[in-house]
Amino acid sequence: MNILDNLTTITNIKLTSARKSILELLVNSNKPLSYEDMKEYISMDKATFYRNITIFEEENLISSFESNDKKRYFEIKKTQHAHFICSLCSKIECIHEKLDFVMPGYKIENIIIKGVCKNCMEGKE
Repeated sequence: MNILDNLTTITNIKLTSARKSILELLVNSNKPLSYEDMKEYISMDKATFYRNITIFEEENLISSFESNDKKRYFEIKKTQHAHFICSLCSKIECIHEKLDFVMPGYKIENIIIKGVCKNCMEGKE
C-alpha cells in the first residue's frame, strides 16, 4: 500500500502540499529522519513541520524517538522494529532482526538499543 495514494481513505487527513512533502521524504527514506535532515527539502517553517508531524503521530502513520543528539527522529510505521544508536558517533540503524522482548501486561511500542557501532569499534569514525 502506498501511503500517499491511500492517505485520505485510511485517515481523516487532508493531503496538503506540506504534508505530502514530509510524507514523501519519510516514505522514500531507509532510515529515520529529523527535522534538520528534511528542512532543506521542504518549504515550510519549523512550527508548520511539527504541527503536521503531530497530526501524523495522532493518526498512527509515523513513529518517533529522541536520539543522543537530542533531536527527534521520525519514520513511517511499517513493521515494528528496534533501533541501535551509537554512543560515540550518534549513527542510527534500524534493527530488523526479531527481538523477543516481552513484559507481561505491557505493550512494547519502541525499543532503543545504545552502544558502540561496528565502525567506531574498528576506529573508522
